[in-house]
Amino acid sequence: MLILHQTQAIHWALAGLGISFVTITLLAVANRRLGVSTGFEDLCSLVLDAPYFKRSAVTSGRPWRLPLLGGLLIGGVLSAVLGGGWSPTWDLGMFDTDIGWGNGGKVIWMFAGGLFIGFGTRLAGGCTSGHGIFGLSNLELPSLVTTVSFMGAGVVTTNLLYRVIL
Repeated sequence: MLILHQTQAIHWALAGLGISFVTITLLAVANRRLGVSTGFEDLCSLVLDAPYFKRSAVTSGRPWRLPLLGGLLIGGVLSAVLGGGWSPTWDLGMFDTDIGWGNGGKVIWMFAGGLFIGFGTRLAGGCTSGHGIFGLSNLELPSLVTTVSFMGAGVVTTNLLYRVIL
């Protein structure tokens, strides 16, 4: 069961088949690697004039990466709506109860988290979807190291937050 709205989740094997279908199709049809973090560069390149965002490595992926990002957004909204309704909230559970910084503190917390994620993604040369899905399926050693690092950092951070700090 899903935590939100107590709806039944699809079987993990079906979700895996869907991800593998998208990955293999993207590679076979367009000779492109699945990854989401570069899509953020595409979005930035639409509004920023910095040379970094104008290089062909960024702009050449727009025709498929921007629709992919749009599909992820639309898919998330559809999933929430069809799964029992969507109700945006600022409730952060234990964060509110134990820390209670208010709305401004939450924005700062999320912004700082986004900076760390962005820094880690650039440092690793890609995101969890790029390394964890595409890189591991191609048996790439750098992707294995990166995915283990992502997962290890997540386990350590979660344990520090929920067992030590909170």
